[in-house]
Amino acid sequence: MSTAAPTNSPLRAALVGTGSVARLHAEALALLPHVELVAAADPLPGRAAEFASTHSIPAAFESLEELLTATDVDVVHLCTPPGGHAKQTRLVFEAGAHVIVEKPPALSLAEVDEMTDAARTAGKYLAVVFQQRTGTAATHVKALLDSGALGRPLLATCSTLWYRGSDYYSVPWRGKWDTEGGGTTLSHGIHQVDLLAYLLGEWATVNGQLWRLARDLETEDASTGTIVFESGAVASVLSSVVSPREASVIRIDTENATIELEHLYGHGHANWRITPAAHVSEADAAAWEFPDAEEPSGHDALLFEVYSALAQGDPLPAVAAEPTRALEIVAALYASAREGISVDRSRVVDEPALRGGMRSPVTDLRPDVRPGLDTTADREVGPV
Repeated sequence: MSTAAPTNSPLRAALVGTGSVARLHAEALALLPHVELVAAADPLPGRAAEFASTHSIPAAFESLEELLTATDVDVVHLCTPPGGHAKQTRLVFEAGAHVIVEKPPALSLAEVDEMTDAARTAGKYLAVVFQQRTGTAATHVKALLDSGALGRPLLATCSTLWYRGSDYYSVPWRGKWDTEGGGTTLSHGIHQVDLLAYLLGEWATVNGQLWRLARDLETEDASTGTIVFESGAVASVLSSVVSPREASVIRIDTENATIELEHLYGHGHANWRITPAAHVSEADAAAWEFPDAEEPSGHDALLFEVYSALAQGDPLPAVAAEPTRALEIVAALYASAREGISVDRSRVVDEPALRGGMRSPVTDLRPDVRPGLDTTADREVGPV
């Protein structure tokens, strides 16, 4: 992606989509120097105006097109459903602005390819919001792993155990392949998968399964999988929206230590623990302690780094780079569930069919779907 020229003028930002995540963007932007949030847009009548009033935004519109026609903006934040991201990104680049887009960035890798190509052509930034990578704790742990101080990573677990009920899925675009792109793996688990891959590096193969355990959806409400990384580390991955005690958990066992993280939607130093192996000296273990200065993960940290790069004309920072890495892993998990075999990264990179969408069969284990059946083999498999 091309870099922008340094600027001393305030960067003019706009938000499109004013749902719950847009609040996090607006609050983060309010903390940034030399950034002005000048407009908001939402297709629901009156919603953008209400959001604009709450956050002291001077202009409100009912479409992105109206916003781009009426307002001069430098950066547009897309907080909209993923089905519209590819088209909206193209419109923003054509208008000469940068894009910061919420996850998942699109319905498929092919759409993200179109978005990155459009960014390159326009000479603009495309930053995807994977805020779990941010914060001083994640930076510290990544530096320890990269330095070799913890030894070779061996085994990991990565769990996104959330709860979303029928009210959440009453929103028309959720739970459907054509409009959400996938189920909990794509919409929720991708955050923790991204953090795991940020820490462990490039992946090699994925094996996955999709399950429908309780929710009346086209897509999955739970998934299980295994990721083998190029380093040889093996990770078990679990995503769920049927877990009453919610938690987001990563554990990495290395030759010299166990790294543990448990949080929900954001983490600080207190959420992490590094336990040395018995053979590690106290002096070596003491060197692994987290720094005194702390920055928690979140939109504040991510947008600070992205806007700093925009203002200086620098490349995107590590917290916003690699926009397709986590999506490639998720696409491989869906493809594995579809084909019943492990999927190599080379296939996801090279084969258009694997970059074109996530739709896959889902094993339905809900007892009311096929009463009296006790074995997975006898149950109906496939999208509802």
